[in-house]
Amino acid sequence: MKKHKWSKDDQQLILLSLPTVIWFVLFCYLPMFGLIIAFKHYQVAPGKGFLYSLFFNSQWNGFENFRFLFANNRDITIAMFRNTIGYNLLFILLDILVPVSLAVMMRNLRSRMLAKVAQTAMFLPHFLSWIVVGYFVFAFLSTDHGLINRFLTALGAAPVSWYQSEAAGYWPWFLIGLHLWKTIGYSMVIYLSSINGIDTEMYEAAMIDGAGKWQQTRHITLPMLKPVIVMMFILAAGKIFNSDFGLFYRTTRNSSSLTSVYMTLDVYVYNSIFNNSRPVFGYISAAGALQSVLGLVMMLLANGVVRKLDRDNALF
Repeated sequence: MKKHKWSKDDQQLILLSLPTVIWFVLFCYLPMFGLIIAFKHYQVAPGKGFLYSLFFNSQWNGFENFRFLFANNRDITIAMFRNTIGYNLLFILLDILVPVSLAVMMRNLRSRMLAKVAQTAMFLPHFLSWIVVGYFVFAFLSTDHGLINRFLTALGAAPVSWYQSEAAGYWPWFLIGLHLWKTIGYSMVIYLSSINGIDTEMYEAAMIDGAGKWQQTRHITLPMLKPVIVMMFILAAGKIFNSDFGLFYRTTRNSSSLTSVYMTLDVYVYNSIFNNSRPVFGYISAAGALQSVLGLVMMLLANGVVRKLDRDNALF
């Protein structure tokens, strides 16, 4: 067997990949040692560094840090996990149906200029911070000067206190709509790029056989998109215990009257930071560890289901 000799191409490839490798080591692998904090009562040693405080000044406390996730009011705990899982299940479904539908429609638009303008308009919200979006939402929903209440008053209707419990029933729809508005453009671009990679000869052959747009979509576009859709589903399943903190915290302004609507695991951990007199480093690390482990389990389960139904499209 002929041995491979080190070449100039190998050197160039190593240099190209080096920044990515360094990034992963610094920001993905080294921070994993912080998982130890989840099982310790972390205490800062005055005048000492982080490593000394972690290994020599902090006592092991087992799973004590994990208990705070379940030690609060029972209703809050139930709402926290219900909202986290419920919203994410709905987001997974919508993040597949809506972007795929829009990508197919963009592909069938006759005007390329109109398609580009529409893509840009839908992609721009992805770059907006949730802080900025939260101020826009407040401008619409403010009780005193909000645009919606001004419109209701002009029609002779009573203004609505949107950040109070009387309007809690509207907020799930607001949150779902805001999520779609901000993320749909990015997801659509992924599916649209996959559609553009489909061999055009397949569509030409279908048109010669008399297939219409719907038949082309059903028998060519969707089957060719299936691997991408499955991949996005499996990756999304791994984040089912994570939530978009900015969406749930900033847009609702952390209103105590809407706790049952927006309280997710990330929001709960953030609020716990300010409601505890003792150091909460262990609590934060425990929550992150729990999310990572449960996310890994959900990803493995999703991949297992895909392997049972369609082995060729499973990630592993």
